[in-house]
Amino acid sequence: MKSRADVVIIGGGVTGSSIAFTLMADGFRGKIVVVERDPTYEYASSSLATGGIRQQFGTLINMQLSRYSTSFYERFDEIMAVGGEKANAEFQQVGYLFLGNERNWPVLQRRLALQKDHNIEVEVLDPSEIQRIIPDLNTQDLLGATFGPKDGVLDPNGVLQGFVRKARSLGVPFLYEEAVQITKDNKGVSGITTRKGTRLSSRVVVNAAGPWAQQVANSAGVDIPVVPVRRQLFVCLPSAQIQSRFPMVIDPGGTHWRSETGGRILAAKAKKDEPVGFNFKWERMYFTDEIWPDLAHRYPPFDRLRMERGWAGLYAVSPDENAIYGEHPEIKGFYLANGFSGHGLMMAPATGKAMSEVIRLGRSETIDVSCLGLDRFRTGKLIIEEAVI
Repeated sequence: MKSRADVVIIGGGVTGSSIAFTLMADGFRGKIVVVERDPTYEYASSSLATGGIRQQFGTLINMQLSRYSTSFYERFDEIMAVGGEKANAEFQQVGYLFLGNERNWPVLQRRLALQKDHNIEVEVLDPSEIQRIIPDLNTQDLLGATFGPKDGVLDPNGVLQGFVRKARSLGVPFLYEEAVQITKDNKGVSGITTRKGTRLSSRVVVNAAGPWAQQVANSAGVDIPVVPVRRQLFVCLPSAQIQSRFPMVIDPGGTHWRSETGGRILAAKAKKDEPVGFNFKWERMYFTDEIWPDLAHRYPPFDRLRMERGWAGLYAVSPDENAIYGEHPEIKGFYLANGFSGHGLMMAPATGKAMSEVIRLGRSETIDVSCLGLDRFRTGKLIIEEAVI
């Protein structure tokens, strides 16, 4: 089977679906087809994320992307309504609390100054103020914290399904097949072929394949520096009723947790020296040995937890742990929205807007993402983000 599309988006997760929706919402009148390899979204990073949304970053471009996205998520359920039925992102602005000790307090202070300069709503808390937010938190080694009251958490699957359903309602078909080849001619991209033999001709192909972005790029005969790296998450039930409703709490050592439904908590910590690869297995002993001691130290009521379940998802990591946006410099019509390094869900609305403008207008106007082009890895103009969790 062969057919034609004006835009083919490879990857139907939150990034690809956001691009498809935003193109249509911005008035694009061509045919868009989203090609997604996994109809169940079982392994989609969108569905397996922690669901955190924050504006507390250390670079201007990430603050701009997250501020736009936060504002969008505040209205997401209404914007994504279909037939009068609202979406279910369940965005709760419970805040992000970055705890600071002697080691990381100078870094938090440096980020705070930049955030204030660019009107990010963030507060500085002393230890007594921290305890007013979370009574019983161990603050003995803390100098303070930064708290973003507009930051919060949402339901990743609710966001994914909201984007998908809305894009479909606007006329975007989703083809649940695996794209295995991007075809080219002397003018640039000419289309894609799927594993089932479906061929779509198109002069615009968008790589929004998350952890599989490198494989998609390879099918076009080029490399991009994006690799899959596992992250593990754990849902735990405290042994006693805990009254606190936790924001997203980020300990200086990297362990972070937030409230989950039913009085539970969701906890995670990046594993040092995690190897690159497609690994979806989670390790109970990693929680027991590495995460639980941090939780119990910081919040003594967590000394007895029942770990109910865990799962693993994948970050799509770039060399400077920041996104890659824009047209590939070697292939006309081949666009990249990759390498979000854990921030794909967080920045999906801004990504959709930026990529819609780049595809339609040849430049991003709402937020200038040109500094996040692929060429920065060749020129050495990396965007170094300190606030990666």
